[in-house]
Amino acid sequence: MTDTPTILFEDGEALVIDKPAGLPVERPRRGGPSLESHQEALKLGFQRAPVPVHRLDTDTSGCLLLARNPKALVRFSRAFEERLVAKRYLGILAGVPQQSEGTIELSLTKQSSAERGWRMIAARKGKPAITHWRMLGEIDGHALIEFRPETGRTHQIRIHALAGLGLPLLGDPVYGSGQSDRAKGAPRTMLHAAALEVPRQGKLSISAIAPLPADFASLGFDDG
Repeated sequence: MTDTPTILFEDGEALVIDKPAGLPVERPRRGGPSLESHQEALKLGFQRAPVPVHRLDTDTSGCLLLARNPKALVRFSRAFEERLVAKRYLGILAGVPQQSEGTIELSLTKQSSAERGWRMIAARKGKPAITHWRMLGEIDGHALIEFRPETGRTHQIRIHALAGLGLPLLGDPVYGSGQSDRAKGAPRTMLHAAALEVPRQGKLSISAIAPLPADFASLGFDDG
């Protein structure tokens, strides 16, 4: 089992952890380690184990908010639904976009097939999705991008990178395959949830920053 995730923020109703890449939030059907494997260690003296408020893909590292009681879970979930949560992601593209910044508005829907399983696609009749982005740097034909999603659709940044910018995230095994040989040039999908801020009535906001992972730094990038 991997080491217990690093705690970035802690108070009586919330934890924010730095989820390692490769650790699933939900227990896989095939078994194996998941966030649930660390429940006891993350209780930190509380009787209840903290519960994830949102999801990060298994490959995605960085800030994950956990609620320490049911009432907090309801409040935090509502903050996500009402788009009150500020989220900052860093991603490395398998290429360099033509522009340096912009906003992507592409609705998303799920598509399933027996041959390819399920994936998300851009579709007019899908659920609205909005992502703001800007390029922070370029090294060896790869671009470091800051993504600030307004919505939180499944695979939103991965699809918006591919369909909106015309370039997949480096290492993406689903949306990178067949799009570019360079998409296979990393051991995982290069996406990191770098910062999270959740407003609270009558209390200071929950605020956390997850340091840049070693695999980003190994490609020569810093946090811009």
